[in-house]
Amino acid sequence: MKLKPLGRTDLLVTELCLGTMTWGSQNTEAEGHAQIDLALESGLNFMDTAEIYAVPRSPQTSGRTEEIIGNWFKKTGKRDQWILASKVAGGAVDFMRNGSATSGKTLREAFEASLKRLQTDYIDLYQVHWAQRGSYNFEGYWDFAPEKQNTAEVLENIEDMLETLGALVKEGKLGHAGVSNETTWGIAQWLRIAEAKGLPRLVSVQNEYSLLRRQFDHDLAELSHHENVGLLAYSALAGGLITGKYFDGQMPKGSRGDYQKGFWRLNEHSEIAGKEYLALAKRYDLDVAQMAIAFAMTRPFMTSVILGATSTDQLANAIAAKDLTLSPELLSEINAIHRKYPRPI
Repeated sequence: MKLKPLGRTDLLVTELCLGTMTWGSQNTEAEGHAQIDLALESGLNFMDTAEIYAVPRSPQTSGRTEEIIGNWFKKTGKRDQWILASKVAGGAVDFMRNGSATSGKTLREAFEASLKRLQTDYIDLYQVHWAQRGSYNFEGYWDFAPEKQNTAEVLENIEDMLETLGALVKEGKLGHAGVSNETTWGIAQWLRIAEAKGLPRLVSVQNEYSLLRRQFDHDLAELSHHENVGLLAYSALAGGLITGKYFDGQMPKGSRGDYQKGFWRLNEHSEIAGKEYLALAKRYDLDVAQMAIAFAMTRPFMTSVILGATSTDQLANAIAAKDLTLSPELLSEINAIHRKYPRPI
């Protein structure tokens, strides 16, 4: 398994990362622990979670995933074998902290609560889960509205959170800071303020990236290259859509779409494009999930691809993508499909 530096640090993470967001809702604790064991045996050293997991978020399930991870740490004593990432909710959530917006104060509250659930005294990477002003990654939930954007307030909020992150680093509780579901402008502000104030520099951004969603290829890729803010890609399989299991009106029992009673990534555009990628994989005699993950791993801005699975069999299949090399001819055909369908989701 290849190791890559996290930002400009000397911390090396595996090019595949264990995702955890279904544990405690769609998955039991025992299933979560089995996935951690398998990932560790397979050579992964990087695991990502969040205070709001398991999904779909609710007062009953939020925090459960961190508890499951913490119980594994306590049971095995192997906390030191993982580079652990977690996240604070990026905006006001009605059932968390009395619906308060995320600030330096609430970030610390969230961080300390995560430490307890995770049964650890440090977190290697702490990320702001989404920009408080909204995120284009949540399709259908945000449309840029300049009249709702007070620049001074946005910048003040970023500085406030950075100051708390800096204090946590000084206290030895936190290694590094990152963001998730952020834009080029947003990341640039985090970097600018950090440099001006001597506060923690972002090491990563966790955004969605897949064959069906390649917005990162443009301005974000350029920023990532020049500023060493690498991508931690989630939903490399477009939530499972790329596998074809939701095509032609299918909704497999026990799937994420079935469990969450809806699948927003599926539409007339994504199904057409997805079918072409599935046919391409079949022509090359490849597993389409492995092809999608391997493609994400080829991107020059990629630090690590997050693997989300609801079974150990799915996880094992996804991890096997590390041994897959895509030919120039195949990559050319992928780009030809992308040219036809540049924004299906």
